[in-house]
Amino acid sequence: MIQENDRVLLAGRKREFFVRAGEGEFSTDKGMVKLGELVGLSTGDKVSTHMGFEVREPRPTDFFNYARRTGAPMLPKDIGMVIACTGMNKNDRVLDAGTGSGIAAIFFGGVAASVVTYEKRPEFSEVCAKNIEDAGLENVEVIAGDVLEAEGEEEFDVVHLDMQIGREHVEHAWKLLKKGGYLATYTPFIEHTILVMDTAKPLFSEVVCHETIARELTRTERGTRPSTRVAHSGYITVCRK
Repeated sequence: MIQENDRVLLAGRKREFFVRAGEGEFSTDKGMVKLGELVGLSTGDKVSTHMGFEVREPRPTDFFNYARRTGAPMLPKDIGMVIACTGMNKNDRVLDAGTGSGIAAIFFGGVAASVVTYEKRPEFSEVCAKNIEDAGLENVEVIAGDVLEAEGEEEFDVVHLDMQIGREHVEHAWKLLKKGGYLATYTPFIEHTILVMDTAKPLFSEVVCHETIARELTRTERGTRPSTRVAHSGYITVCRK
């Protein structure tokens, strides 16, 4: 059930609006929505305008599309690969670093038992903390600080890094991980990827790198073909302690 100040997705006739339930009105080309009327509704309920909207409680994919950004977040397909390749699950304690807008942390928070996410830039940490609050995740803690300051030996099941990675970050992640746990890194350039792989190889029992490539299909009256948009997004390196 939607509460006061909750984020809400209004969907109708190929248009969507990301709003907050509470005081005021929201004007659209499909009519005026009284935001207070959203309180108490549930996913699938209708809110009346002259066109009508369906109310939806946002999922992590909606936060990827509509939440405030501090830069380009990881794509859902890349986040999904991290979750799948590390076997992230409801029993896991996860450390995430390079929070940015908090999108990956929001996805992780819906899967893992708890997430601690580090963002070095204070102005970014404020944005990501608000996005995570809007997602209603009480199991995600945002820390404005350097991940190298994270303490605790063999404390985490998964460590995820999406940031400018140095050798010291890979070595510190190894110390933080439980035996059998995973380090996963997202790197946009080969040079950074090689640094991660070369540093991880003598420390971890397994080091596997994936180039993430995916293409959407475009279907028109003329026919169906792969999208011409860039298919490559980056490199996911997965290392097991």
